[in-house]
Amino acid sequence: MDENGDTEKTSEIGLWIDDYESIFSDFDSRPYSRKLLSEDLLSEINRESKEAREENVELTFIIPKKERDSRKEKIIKKRIRRHFKIHLLSLEKSKRELIGQGLLFFFFGLAFMALATFLLADDGVTYLIKFLGVLSEPAGWFLFWEGLNLLIFDLRKKLPELDVYRKISKAQITFINSEEE
Repeated sequence: MDENGDTEKTSEIGLWIDDYESIFSDFDSRPYSRKLLSEDLLSEINRESKEAREENVELTFIIPKKERDSRKEKIIKKRIRRHFKIHLLSLEKSKRELIGQGLLFFFFGLAFMALATFLLADDGVTYLIKFLGVLSEPAGWFLFWEGLNLLIFDLRKKLPELDVYRKISKAQITFINSEEE
């Protein structure tokens, strides 16, 4: 329940694991606190998170009771959160840079089109001025449309991944015993 007494909707992502090693890369020999997460795990979390409609997500690892170790689980939870927070910050920075680049292209495109209009407006201009006007026009159109492409289409491609990392970085992570032993 939230502070108003309403129940918050939560999507649960339940993942069966045989042991804690299933969460991490097989090739990484570092301790759990620094070990890379498994590509299979990340792919499954990504797929499940995209299907989750709710903003709140609970990530549940179902593991055999004999494998459970609360000390390791605490370390693993921190490692998973840190992984998703680091990547979330990186994606947010990338999004800001993409928006900045898109706006820059868009406004430079407008400036080049205005320059071309100014240079080509007078019939009594020299060939050099006409050449600069002709050169500025396609540059303006290219920058204008490329800026819009970055702002509309490229940005839209980043949003689902950003949403996944945002959800999982603040997800509740739990470990529970599997019913099968």
